[in-house]
Amino acid sequence: MTFFTRTTAGSQGRLASRAGLWAVVGALALTVPLALSGCTQAQPHAESTYGGMPSYLPKSSLDTDAMLTGSVKKPALTSEGDSVKVKLPGGGSVVMSVTGPVVPGEGLPYQADYTTCTWTLTLSHATRAVPIRLSEFTTFDQAGFVYHLAAVPHTPALPTSVGPGQKATFELRTSMKVGEGLLRWAPADSASPAAAKAAKIVAAWDFEVEND
Repeated sequence: MTFFTRTTAGSQGRLASRAGLWAVVGALALTVPLALSGCTQAQPHAESTYGGMPSYLPKSSLDTDAMLTGSVKKPALTSEGDSVKVKLPGGGSVVMSVTGPVVPGEGLPYQADYTTCTWTLTLSHATRAVPIRLSEFTTFDQAGFVYHLAAVPHTPALPTSVGPGQKATFELRTSMKVGEGLLRWAPADSASPAAAKAAKIVAAWDFEVEND
């Protein structure tokens, strides 16, 4: 299975630096291992011209301004702040973006290992009515632990769906360990328990929990 990844100007360094991390825990994070570029044993060839890029560096073929498409067969992996066009398992598509997490207590003298994290999710450009189910969203940390999200207290009720021409923006929250993680969406094709159990992740957003 192939994973689409995006390296925008703001996320390129972060995703590159974490490639090794998510290669190790990717089987749990996205249900199958992340595909990484192979390494060669041949000695790299140094360019003879001043300012030339080493030939062993990969040639980028990514359009950094293009929106990723995620699906069950090819989940998208990107950074928080980016949008993904999700092809839904029951047909149709929707665009989803994730920002955050926002954490309390930045700059306090004592920094706890765990902190409250709040993300903002936006779904738009739906081609059909798309159910929004809280149980389909989870986060995953660098140690391999899965966190279930909850609606933020004292905010409007979580929307139940988003349709063509509509936009749904809502906040989700959990207490999570400081460090790196992924927010993941695994939409089911129906509300039945069997469908929920069989749901596969279609997109994940990389983030870092910081409270210093």
